[in-house]
Amino acid sequence: MSPTTRNRVAVLHGVNFDILERRDPTFYGGRSLSELEHQIESWAREAGLEPLFFQTNHEGEFVEYLHRACDLADGILINAGAWTHYSRAIADALDVAGLPAVEIHLSDVEARDDWRKVSVFDGLVVEKISGKGADGYKEALGVLARELGVEA
Repeated sequence: MSPTTRNRVAVLHGVNFDILERRDPTFYGGRSLSELEHQIESWAREAGLEPLFFQTNHEGEFVEYLHRACDLADGILINAGAWTHYSRAIADALDVAGLPAVEIHLSDVEARDDWRKVSVFDGLVVEKISGKGADGYKEALGVLARELGVEA
């Protein structure tokens, strides 16, 4: 990769991802966050991307990470969990980060509770991918690789 290659992707997971393997496998796939991140790392490297992982159950920490994101990464893959549906603070921080971002969900949020159909990230992300389980992350990484002009 050349020194001008923009290939760093912050993969951000929000609330309750630290116990992913304990959540309903029908919606969340049954694997742990560590297992999911291992798979994402493999897909990212295949796509010519360098993943940076972050997870927290604290909304303020999530916001603070987004404040630093432009110094750490070139793009964002964001699964903020329930915060996706109501945290204007996270949406504002994502907007301020100013990086291309893809919103990702393991479950099909459109087919679940009505409140899950609302995303505060609408208009701030280049694409929203949901309902494809872990494979949705591979698709999201492909979207970011194209946005960043990275060719593996």
